[in-house]
Amino acid sequence: MEDGELSLEESLEAFEKGVKLTRECQTALRQAEQKVQVLLDESGTTQDLNLEDEPDESPF
Repeated sequence: MEDGELSLEESLEAFEKGVKLTRECQTALRQAEQKVQVLLDESGTTQDLNLEDEPDESPF
């Protein structure tokens, strides 16, 4: 935007897309972590991990 390559509207659309992708990635990561936790729990080699209590580091 500072270089004038994108209009304000295009910049906002790109930002919105980035926020959406960030949220989707965070969700996928949480799901993967939960699957790993379940697999480790089945073998009895891990402690409980509550992913819901972790703070959301994303400002979005």
